[in-house]
Amino acid sequence: MFSHEHSKEHATDVNYMPPLFEAIPLGIQHVLAMFVANVTPPLIIANAIDAPPEMTVFLVQAAMFVAGLATLVQTLGLGPVGAKVPIVMGTSFSFVPVLIPIAQNSGLPAAMGACFAGGLAMALVGYFIRHVRFLFPPVVTGTFVLLTGIILLPVGFAYAGGGFGAADFGDARHLWLAFLVLVVTLGVNQFFKGFMSEMGILAGIIVGYLVALPMGLISFSGVAQADWAALPRPFAIGLEFVPVAIISVVVMSLVTTAESIGDIAGTVIGGANREPTSKELSGGVMADGLCSSFAAIFNAFPQISFSQNVGLVALTGVASRYVVAIGGAFLVFAGLFPKVGAIVTTIPSAVLGGAVIIMFGMIASAGIKMLSLVDLNKRNMVVAGVSIAVALGLKAQPDLYAGASEGVRAMLDSGLIAGAVVAIVLNLVLPGRERELHDEVVPSQPAE
Repeated sequence: MFSHEHSKEHATDVNYMPPLFEAIPLGIQHVLAMFVANVTPPLIIANAIDAPPEMTVFLVQAAMFVAGLATLVQTLGLGPVGAKVPIVMGTSFSFVPVLIPIAQNSGLPAAMGACFAGGLAMALVGYFIRHVRFLFPPVVTGTFVLLTGIILLPVGFAYAGGGFGAADFGDARHLWLAFLVLVVTLGVNQFFKGFMSEMGILAGIIVGYLVALPMGLISFSGVAQADWAALPRPFAIGLEFVPVAIISVVVMSLVTTAESIGDIAGTVIGGANREPTSKELSGGVMADGLCSSFAAIFNAFPQISFSQNVGLVALTGVASRYVVAIGGAFLVFAGLFPKVGAIVTTIPSAVLGGAVIIMFGMIASAGIKMLSLVDLNKRNMVVAGVSIAVALGLKAQPDLYAGASEGVRAMLDSGLIAGAVVAIVLNLVLPGRERELHDEVVPSQPAE
């Protein structure tokens, strides 16, 4: 919180720079709130493709570096790019269900190439944002978020069992360790107050890590081999443009735009006590897209505004974009030191499992909350119900499309793409859309 000498006007002013002795800890606090969630997607994808330890370290390092730069672009701006509000950027969980089958079937370069193209598509949506928002009403975005959480849950339970392909998968020590992390995380989140309650995930992982040490589940050999410092290497993984992979990620990028809009609005409303301007929304979504393309060049996955930091802005009452920029600079610094990434990769799969099960469950809960704000009439229930049925049905029965080409199978394997497309199409073609959009509350925009 600001000290008493600072007025409430300063606290809600996105352009105010507090004294460094306040700004630095507040900025680091933002990093602590998002750090685990930022490095978990590359850990999951690397584990799913059985990447060697040095590759996993490299992906984690890239995730930290790119998230830091993306946060600086989003907060400080680069011409029309960037919302210039206190938005923390990081690696998006939403793309994980889509990128895993792409990386498994077509390779990591194909996943990076698809992410590059998807970022450009998202940036284009940001530029024309006023003209495309009709594609993503709450019934579509709520269904999408709900499906993301549900489809990711099996990944979380695979981690809890010891990780994909583990020789001792399901061993009791993995299950008890995951359960311990889950209990600690829930306990801190529910029984502590203020900022400490936001640190539940971090607390659970730290406790699980300390317990895993005497169990012999942690090896530091990779840490010893990692360099102390290293500059980022663009195109180290490379970009390969596979059409069906591009289609999958572009669809995800378009749908994820709605998440970005919601986070920007939530940050500005919760921190600055006003609605976001069209310029802020457009610049923010363009930053998400262009930073995602930049991330692919620098061996990282798509970037998106982090919802947990939206709540942190409201909790602290500090809306200064410069505070968040300090956190971004800290992430860039951490991304330049591979040993930091190597330490992160020593976290046992079961420890991560206990944490991400909660993360993924909360994503699904967020989708339910979004749908609860929708008029669940017959039309909207059909949009949500059919989309969920298609997504989960295809995911559960891959033999239904076993005869399709490899590219089509890669696009359908996650289930999420099919579900998202069905939601968008049904919303466009079913009667009642005009009345629904007319009734939807559109925030008033202040003069720019």
